[in-house]
Amino acid sequence: MKKMNVVQKILSKHLVEGDPAVDSEIGIRIDQTLTQDATGTMAYLQFESMGVKHVKNDLAVSYVDHNTVQIGFENADDHDFLASIAKKYGIVYSKAGNGICHQLHLERFGKPGTTLLGSDSHTPTGGGIGQIAIGAGGIDIAVAMAGGAFHIPTPKVRAIVLKGKLRKGVSAKDVILKVLEKFGTKGNVGWIFEYTGPGVATLDVPSRATITNMGAELGVTTSVFPSDRVTKQFLAAQGRGKDFTEIVADKGATYDDTFVVDLAKLEPLAAAPHSPGNIVTVKSMKGTKVNQIMIGSCTNSSYRDIRTVAQILKGKHVAEDVEVGIACGSRQVVNMLAADGSLAILIKAGCRILENACGFCIGAHMSPSTNAVSLRTNNRNFEGRSGTKSAQVYLVSPETAAASALTGTFSACAGAKAVPAPKKFPIDDEMFLYRKTAGRGVPGTKIVRGPNIATVPKGVPLAKDLKGACAIKVGDKITTDHIMPAGARLKFRSNVPQYAKFVFEPCDPKFHDICMANKEKGLANVIVAGESYGQGSSREHAALCPMYLGVKAVVAKSIERIHRANLINFGIVPFTFVNAKDYDLVKAGDVLTIDGIRKAVEADGTATLKVGSKSIAVKTSLSDREKHLILCGGLLASL
Repeated sequence: MKKMNVVQKILSKHLVEGDPAVDSEIGIRIDQTLTQDATGTMAYLQFESMGVKHVKNDLAVSYVDHNTVQIGFENADDHDFLASIAKKYGIVYSKAGNGICHQLHLERFGKPGTTLLGSDSHTPTGGGIGQIAIGAGGIDIAVAMAGGAFHIPTPKVRAIVLKGKLRKGVSAKDVILKVLEKFGTKGNVGWIFEYTGPGVATLDVPSRATITNMGAELGVTTSVFPSDRVTKQFLAAQGRGKDFTEIVADKGATYDDTFVVDLAKLEPLAAAPHSPGNIVTVKSMKGTKVNQIMIGSCTNSSYRDIRTVAQILKGKHVAEDVEVGIACGSRQVVNMLAADGSLAILIKAGCRILENACGFCIGAHMSPSTNAVSLRTNNRNFEGRSGTKSAQVYLVSPETAAASALTGTFSACAGAKAVPAPKKFPIDDEMFLYRKTAGRGVPGTKIVRGPNIATVPKGVPLAKDLKGACAIKVGDKITTDHIMPAGARLKFRSNVPQYAKFVFEPCDPKFHDICMANKEKGLANVIVAGESYGQGSSREHAALCPMYLGVKAVVAKSIERIHRANLINFGIVPFTFVNAKDYDLVKAGDVLTIDGIRKAVEADGTATLKVGSKSIAVKTSLSDREKHLILCGGLLASL
């Protein structure tokens, strides 16, 4: 019998299409899905358009955790829409204030050995309990809820071998920052990272979840830990002992690559502006003035994390010129902190207690002041993501954040007492609605549609030839935040014509107008980009809104996994340069042509991009399924 690693064990039991032995695309069955309010409205509009009577996967959960602040009617209207559609189609609905989707799903629903697909790039958090959890665009979640398979390239598996034990003042955040230091934020497409080795047993589930959560910044498909006695204890403490399944790699299982991390040798690290892969030591930053500290988000908002902060701050007060905000991951965490006195400690220490929501991580509130240095325990520090473009955002552990809050400067934690894993968590599921009708729904439920909820646009079949213009040329590491800004703009997510006005706003506020003018001239719009285009959020609007503006192709040095899938789902051809240096031959405004673009997609994927008298070789590698989607004009148009 073949010796299998954890990834192979789970995928083999969920395989419905393809052959993992062949380097191609595979389709897997999805057991669970999750959405959040920033992506959920569009996902459910798409699901509704499929004409399915109710969800067909084992569990679908709709979380409200991103835009919980009500400024204007749009967010509140979206929440009413989400609640009504959940009731009708058999989806569990998590009300605003209940907590952050990834922390909540880990606590109450995630199961070892299952598959989870979420319309949020940090869905891999579920890997912390031995789940193959993958982030994707909303339309992929809609297909999964309708019973369809999810497709990925046959993954390569890298073993991250942990040995030793973390020292005091060093935590899981430093582990994933070390992995990011080694592998960076690009070049990891198609990989799954599996954590193994004797050091795994020293990490509790919240620590494992922090590591798999930030695996998203590597650009990997997902990350996963084994399901072992630590997992079993966590699920039992959550009153979910029946959900436990042991899943560990067979002795002698093989991997495509291996990287060893000695936990005992790690020191406190930080991701410096403006990338999670820009790693420095906290020691090298010692004494640097800090203006703001934000603790929480889906990465570090567990009881273990916030209780640790409280222990460091106990009997002390944060520096007078530092603003400190704390967002717990769930009501369960808040209740536990209130019960053990930690909440009172944090308040007395001068911390602002924020809502259990994504909030500051996506720039929805708590933006730093001009040129401020902000230390944050969340997962991304892209330029301007905090809501303040001039801010210098560093990603650090809760221990480093707490120590720095006391001094007002970058400081490492001398040591914090370990927080033992609770033997029993307080269970309160009252803010999860429609659990009794999950999977069935309530037929006849009236869907609430506010004026900001618009019809989902569909693409049109790919033309024989492409005649267009370079609507914008951007550089390396362009994120979905660059393409489709969140923050104050996120409330327009249910209205594509309105939201499309802000595509590429941080790069070129005139992009919308340029695209509309080209459309009037009968020209297709083309985006030209550098390396690692489409990093970050799974935000499918970063493909959907460009499609609405007439974008037919992206030509880049390289494109990240989730965004590439979203481009295909909306009928946009993802080309890459055969010779990366040819990127320099194109400039914004150039008239571009690709004769026989439809034939190129149908055949081997190579084409010639003509820019005046210059001819540039471009290519796209597509499965038969992906070719069909692009030729039809996208997934919805293909149905």
